[in-house]
Amino acid sequence: MTQTQQESSAPVSTGRSLETNGLRKSYGGVTALDGASVTFQDGKVNALIGPNGSGKTTFFNCVTGMIRADEGTTTFRGTDITTASPHRIARQGIGRSFQLCRIFPRMTVMENMLAAVRPQSVWKMLGSARDAADQERARELLARVGIDHLEHAEARDLSYGQQKLLELGGVLMADPDTIMLDEPAGGVNPALIDRIANLIRSLNAEGKTFIVVEHNMELVMSLSDHVVVFDRGRPICEGPPSLVQNDPRVLEAYLGI
Repeated sequence: MTQTQQESSAPVSTGRSLETNGLRKSYGGVTALDGASVTFQDGKVNALIGPNGSGKTTFFNCVTGMIRADEGTTTFRGTDITTASPHRIARQGIGRSFQLCRIFPRMTVMENMLAAVRPQSVWKMLGSARDAADQERARELLARVGIDHLEHAEARDLSYGQQKLLELGGVLMADPDTIMLDEPAGGVNPALIDRIANLIRSLNAEGKTFIVVEHNMELVMSLSDHVVVFDRGRPICEGPPSLVQNDPRVLEAYLGI
């Protein structure tokens, strides 16, 4: 099988969307991940929670190829992606958002959506033969996230919550199987939090798997099927929300009691 064929092959569902085994990452003398072994459930809304500095974003960055782990492995639906580049991991079917929105502020909302699927030719894409089909899909997704009326606005003129929705729309342009969201409710007003939550529920009902890092515990407990709790770079507890929120290890990590 050629490299191109390998990249285009659809991942096989194993009931486990993503797994890590012994993932470690240090920065100088600071250990961000300390042998993190985690399994996220396929077809579910998984949450990854923990105190500030517990390694959640570093975990996301290692899993999606943004940084290289010092040790350990990452497997996505049976395929080892430990050393894969970010674009190859995306092609496998993993999309992600960032804690701080990564958008092109001086480009329009539509241009941002198109850049999400063709970043290698941002300024040529509007004249391409594929552009009509991509624009149609982009408009459908913008309507779904609720900002289609802002299609021609520059991204920098959107509210922070609208920028979050735009980033999510860009993630959806690639039609990933698993969507990793880093603090989707951070800095967002309650009305938009409800919109994001309903969108996650709707997409999950259509078969999308989610892995969500979030500090809003009310949102986590109402939205998630499976919760993993990190502390000091490794999981200390996992299970359904009802179990996790009453676990003494979780209370100690968050409250020191």
